[in-house]
Amino acid sequence: MSILLIPVAPLSRTKSRLRDCFSIEKLKEFSLAMFKDLSRTLTKVNCFDYIITYCESSEILELAANYGIVGIKEALTEPLKPFDDIICEFEKKVLDKYQIDQTVLAFLDLILITPRNFIEFNELLKKNQLVMCPAIYSAGVSILGKNPPDIIQSSFSDPIIPSLVAFHTKASKKGLDKIAIYDSFRAGYDVDIRQDLVVAYEYLKMFNLTHTDVFKFLKNNLKLSFKKKNANNNRTFEIFEKK
Repeated sequence: MSILLIPVAPLSRTKSRLRDCFSIEKLKEFSLAMFKDLSRTLTKVNCFDYIITYCESSEILELAANYGIVGIKEALTEPLKPFDDIICEFEKKVLDKYQIDQTVLAFLDLILITPRNFIEFNELLKKNQLVMCPAIYSAGVSILGKNPPDIIQSSFSDPIIPSLVAFHTKASKKGLDKIAIYDSFRAGYDVDIRQDLVVAYEYLKMFNLTHTDVFKFLKNNLKLSFKKKNANNNRTFEIFEKK
């Protein structure tokens, strides 16, 4: 049995690093748009026995039910749990309920991902113990697959080393010898900071994704654009408000 796991932060504190772009209410709207688009993409994916989301917010859980996604309600605590603890808690709840051969964990903000990406990733995981898809800009992990699910504890929050490098090193030291990298631009593009937003808006047009809720949201609400800081540097951009 293969299960797809989608953790979603409470809408009251979602995408906090984008608060210099949008209000909390607009960030909530953005997250709902991402969840709708991801859910529609997953209606074309049939390689998972279950798709399960974990979130405190009723709006996400209600949307999940509309798309045939199993929803588990997260219980918030004070102080808030670290991100890795939330992921481990989510995985434990699922493992306690289902007999699973492998799990795939993906995040909400993979706004360019395709059904084919999920299918290919799941097939690659069948032949390996651990599969990771690198996040394009951050050297993070955009999708994580484990076969079996308890072969290693999930970890995304190393305080010093980017999570892709840290997790690969951790897995190698643990003795895992079947580690694969799923190499995909569209599966690895996530949205965390202002630059991601302005570039994403252009990519959505290039990939003919102007029908998506995310594109419509950005078209109506994104007041930023970008340009190269100088003619000889393609890596750093100046983000500025549109006139």
